[in-house]
Amino acid sequence: QVQLVESGGGSVQAGGSLRLSCVASGRTFSNNALGWFRQAPGKERVFVAAINWSGGFTIYADSVKGRFTISRDNAKKTAYLQMNSLKPDDTAVYYCAARGRPFSTYSTGSSSYDYWGQGTQVTVSA
Repeated sequence: QVQLVESGGGSVQAGGSLRLSCVASGRTFSNNALGWFRQAPGKERVFVAAINWSGGFTIYADSVKGRFTISRDNAKKTAYLQMNSLKPDDTAVYYCAARGRPFSTYSTGSSSYDYWGQGTQVTVSA
């Protein structure tokens, strides 16, 4: 079992930056692929970024490519999402997720992830 807790959300103006953190507890983390997803009001949850178990491979949604960076520190059981050049369209609740099977590849599909955090709100004003 893995528990995930996100933090770092808040309100910023367009062009600003935020760094989200996702701290894991439980018996697994370092061997599991991780992903960040977001859900805007009235919309479905969508993929943002993912990273493999070692941190050596990452993938991003086109909408955030070049602005967001996903990373992880397995020793600290923490994943990060650095968000730069934020836009009002980035406003959403951001969720961290982990795949349950060790050493599985990262995925852009939410159904591939077994563990989810409670989410953290990011609001970007124009």
